[in-house]
Amino acid sequence: MIESTAAVELDGITKTFGPVRAVDGLDLRINPGEVVAFLGPNGAGKTTTIDMLLGLSHPTSGTVKVFGGDARRAVALGRVSAVMQTGGLLKDFTVRETVELTASLFRPARSVDEVLERAGIADVADRLVGKASGGQQQRLRFALALVPDPDLLILDEPTTGMDVQGRRDFWDAIRTDAARGRTTVFATHYLEEADAYADRIVLVRRGRVVADGTAAEIKSLAAGRTVRATLRAPDVEAITTVPGVDSVDVRGDSVIVHGSDSDAVARYLLNHTDARDLEVTSRNLEDAFMALTGDPEPEGAHA
Repeated sequence: MIESTAAVELDGITKTFGPVRAVDGLDLRINPGEVVAFLGPNGAGKTTTIDMLLGLSHPTSGTVKVFGGDARRAVALGRVSAVMQTGGLLKDFTVRETVELTASLFRPARSVDEVLERAGIADVADRLVGKASGGQQQRLRFALALVPDPDLLILDEPTTGMDVQGRRDFWDAIRTDAARGRTTVFATHYLEEADAYADRIVLVRRGRVVADGTAAEIKSLAAGRTVRATLRAPDVEAITTVPGVDSVDVRGDSVIVHGSDSDAVARYLLNHTDARDLEVTSRNLEDAFMALTGDPEPEGAHA
């Protein structure tokens, strides 16, 4: 399954809808076998970009290549599958019947029993889809995507509705397939999933890539550290005057201070207050996400 041609190559793509520019000169290359988180706030252009990767729409300008060729042809050949949040399920069919129907559309296709087991729903194969839980229906969508044994898997909020164990099992399956060469691109609001399971994180804002790297590299772009301590009735105004402090947040008996000089904050809390249980940490992925994709400009120019 591993090959030298890029799995995904987007070159200067734009997409406009009337006066709205949803994607604005986006460049991206994804190599075979990579697991890439494609993240951004609502309206950043993620869904529009995914639609172009699936051949559901064409860029206004620029080129989209999937395994070196046309995206729609790659989908037709079964090289690309997608797991979307909603839609596409027949409520009066059983889980097994749904997979069997999809398998009949592909030659060759993976074994129905194999994909049911892989998706973790073999035990509910005879259940009507309409009676399945939201998490089970999402696993069914995953099973359907596995039927043609795709080289590229595109996931849009894939673990919505799944419990903690279900999410862990799902990502274990994704990582196992990635080790064999399958490429995965996923969008999620669960930033801890991107942190834990992605080889790369691509952040988009207003239709453009604003950061691209490993989770550690993305986190490093959010300057500063966080100091957390147990402190009753903290003097927020006084803490704010400490050099380098960006913000102070009080949560019950805890005070959380974000700033560029954690040493100065720690010294102040230890020397001038009765703070205890002091902890200093680097900014997390959520901090980086907010810092890099926060949009102070008026809405309406992108979607």
